[in-house]
Amino acid sequence: MSDHSINAEKYWQANLRLILGSLVIWALASYGCAILLRPMLSGIHIGGTDLGFWFAQQGSILVFIALTFFYAWKMNKLDEEFGLQE
Repeated sequence: MSDHSINAEKYWQANLRLILGSLVIWALASYGCAILLRPMLSGIHIGGTDLGFWFAQQGSILVFIALTFFYAWKMNKLDEEFGLQE
């Protein structure tokens, strides 16, 4: 294998780890906190409503937006590490 293909494979593996980690966090926020854990979170009140309802209505969207910015920032760092920056 050439040095370039090994570097490309490491870059792709790092990218997939980042994507998988982001999807797991988003799934936990969207499905875990908003649907599956909602009964347990109903006793915790935030902003006049319970935490499970908050995650279902706003929290999962905010987590998704935060993950989008985190992914862009982390990919820029990854691009710099592998010499692929714009």
